[in-house]
Amino acid sequence: MFQQLTILLVTSDAAVKHRILRLTEQEQYLLSYAKDSAQAITTLKHTAIDLIICDTHIGQLDGWRLARMVRAQLFKCHKSTPFVLLTQTYCEHIAETTAIAFAIDKVVAKDKLDVLPEVLQQFERAKLPKPYVLSVLVVEDDPDIAELTCRILKSNYKVDIESTGAAGLARYKASTYDIVLLDVQLPEMSGAQVLHEIMRINPNQAVVIMTAHGGTDLAEQLMIEGAVDFVTKPFKAEQLRKVISIAAHRENYLISNKQFEEKVLTIKRSEDEYRQLSQTHERLLDHLATVVMELDLNGQIVFANRAWSALTGYSLEEVESEYLAPFAYCKAGRVQTLVNFHLKNIIGGQASSAEMEFELKHKSGRPIWVKAVFNNIEKNGQTVGVTASIDNIDDRKKAEIQLNHLASHDTLTDLYNRHYFDTQLNRLCDSSLHDGKVHTLLYIDLDHFKVVNDTQGHQQGDIILKEVAKSLTSFKREVDIICRIGGDEFAILLPNTNRDQAKRTAQNICDMLQQGHYKFGDRVYRISGSIGISEINGSESTPESYLQQADIALYVAKNRGRNLVHVFSKEDKDSEDFQVSVHWMHILRQAIIDDNLILHFQPVIHAKDKTIAYYEALVRLRIDEKLVMPNEFIPALERVEDIKLLDHQVISKAIYMMSVHKTLHKAAINLSAQAFSDERLLPLVKEKLTQYNVEPNRIIFEVTESASLTNLSATQSMIQALMELGCEFSIDDFGTGFSTFSYLKQLPANCVKIDGSFVKDMLKNPIDMALVKAICEVAKALNKTTVAEFVENEDTLIALRKLGVDYLQGYHISRPRDIHHLSSALFSELDEIV
Repeated sequence: MFQQLTILLVTSDAAVKHRILRLTEQEQYLLSYAKDSAQAITTLKHTAIDLIICDTHIGQLDGWRLARMVRAQLFKCHKSTPFVLLTQTYCEHIAETTAIAFAIDKVVAKDKLDVLPEVLQQFERAKLPKPYVLSVLVVEDDPDIAELTCRILKSNYKVDIESTGAAGLARYKASTYDIVLLDVQLPEMSGAQVLHEIMRINPNQAVVIMTAHGGTDLAEQLMIEGAVDFVTKPFKAEQLRKVISIAAHRENYLISNKQFEEKVLTIKRSEDEYRQLSQTHERLLDHLATVVMELDLNGQIVFANRAWSALTGYSLEEVESEYLAPFAYCKAGRVQTLVNFHLKNIIGGQASSAEMEFELKHKSGRPIWVKAVFNNIEKNGQTVGVTASIDNIDDRKKAEIQLNHLASHDTLTDLYNRHYFDTQLNRLCDSSLHDGKVHTLLYIDLDHFKVVNDTQGHQQGDIILKEVAKSLTSFKREVDIICRIGGDEFAILLPNTNRDQAKRTAQNICDMLQQGHYKFGDRVYRISGSIGISEINGSESTPESYLQQADIALYVAKNRGRNLVHVFSKEDKDSEDFQVSVHWMHILRQAIIDDNLILHFQPVIHAKDKTIAYYEALVRLRIDEKLVMPNEFIPALERVEDIKLLDHQVISKAIYMMSVHKTLHKAAINLSAQAFSDERLLPLVKEKLTQYNVEPNRIIFEVTESASLTNLSATQSMIQALMELGCEFSIDDFGTGFSTFSYLKQLPANCVKIDGSFVKDMLKNPIDMALVKAICEVAKALNKTTVAEFVENEDTLIALRKLGVDYLQGYHISRPRDIHHLSSALFSELDEIV
């Protein structure tokens, strides 16, 4: 037998009271009665009540607030005591949503009291449906954050937690959740992958993204893919609750608005009923943060809830009978026109609903971003009005605007960035291909900007970049697009502009940049710019081709002396040379990837006894099963200043081969002129010597005389550093710059290699003989050894011995060989030398 229920009925409506008494008289309930909130409070303070049936209007307190007091455990009854609220009318989703907010167990309309006995019997059997609690699935791999999230949400939501993407997705597939709170960085599956799967299963699922600080770019992308909101870690409890609350109730508000629209149609049958229902709904809707409005067929506001005043600062009296459109914030009136357009379409029957995001004008004058949903109100198949629900999305919208700005702008100069540039270049390329329009691209590089960064630091360099950006903007037409695409490089897209017009603009920019000067301390720096121009005229099918043309033109401008403007032309010889260089650069990179960079070795022998002193490593490229000699590709790589890559690969491969092949007891490796400005070269040499366990004294580095004199100070520093490491150093091709004899004593090199152009003709040309002799004498006076290259016959070998040359190299001794054919071929050739 079930325990007898003690019920408190709170109502001042005598008809309701008698009806409930009749409905419950067959059951043995202990029924107490209170006519208002004061009597109800007195009873609840002294009597343990099992169930409360309460009218909405009960005096000083309403039924909603009495329920809140019960839940706060202010009375003798338990805080979970079932609470049934009686309402004059019943709007399904509004009632259910509001009941959840006030923790009310059941809402019963007064015209549907017949269901009350069943409700009471369910409770008596402990089967009364519990209030629906929203469920949240948290997918977070950090246990501390997961535990904090659960602690924040568990008082109002049912929370499940998974620590991996795969587990979270499995839990989601097995259950139904109102909200998914999803971390971006997860093991097994990323947050983005989990979101993609959830959206595939249920595109309407509310998913809130958790990102680490600085992850707003990814948050923006995931919101585009279906997430409803995001929160940045670390977050405060209130931030998380607010985001989850918005995600939870947004759909409720929209559904409630639709149901309210249907109720409005129903109550128009009776003016008295309409007035009563309107008052009830006003009280219900006043609890919502969403603005709910009704507009008549003229677009004038008939009704608005209190959320309107909270949102805009205008009172309900100020908005009554006014048109909605003038409250839109837009100086030019375009938004007002769009609002009116949607309303007229709905009122005229061309559409049943519409959505739009726009800015409302607050009474203080500031704009507020909102999302408005308009729906038609129908009666007997005819539109009789429009409902509008308006949500405050100001924070989200401003975050989106900021994200969009950051996604398309350079953070230092606030110009457009490389991503935006690529997008717009694509657009102009399509325009030229399909519409025949002509546009131009200006590619700008600041001359000698590196000097400022190296001497004054990047902070001062950034100041100059900002000033240059401002100056470039001063030349901008409204349609022009100025971008910073990296470092000190800028690009300007000039729509509907031919090459002649662009060249004039570019020359003005050059003149402007040259006039600027920047003072840091007691030093004044002047910055100039080189500009390459390509005409986007439909001749190329890809935007990359136009960018490459501008890059080539820029190279030509810099190569001709800088502070110049050059327009790309396929007939231009300089442009052709640069394109060849770029071609070889790509070939080299691919050769490195495919391991097609080959080293051959040529012996250098002692002049006295013909024994092998060391080998010189000589680079080749293997392309289509053919060997390409260095004279074909090295000049091209030097032109585009990409020779450092070759330096690194040759050093790495030569040291590796010395560790594997015992024949290479000592080897000479050639360096380019750019090696002396390469900060990574010395660490690379140290790394490879250690990695392959090769002694430094087995390495001789060679650099040409002309390269060593381009920057004598840097050359001295690099030679000194390599020699301190234990390596030797040799000056290659010495004599080509004969006037630099005096510099030889300033270079701490071990050896001097006499240029082969003097050696091969020395027996026929007395001047060449004199030069070779002079180099030998100067080298000996400086205690440096000498190497003669291009030894092509026995007579030359004998003459070099007599002059006192220490080492010999050339075809007469041995040609360069692949490492696998080096030993056998070499000894047979050396045996033939007398």
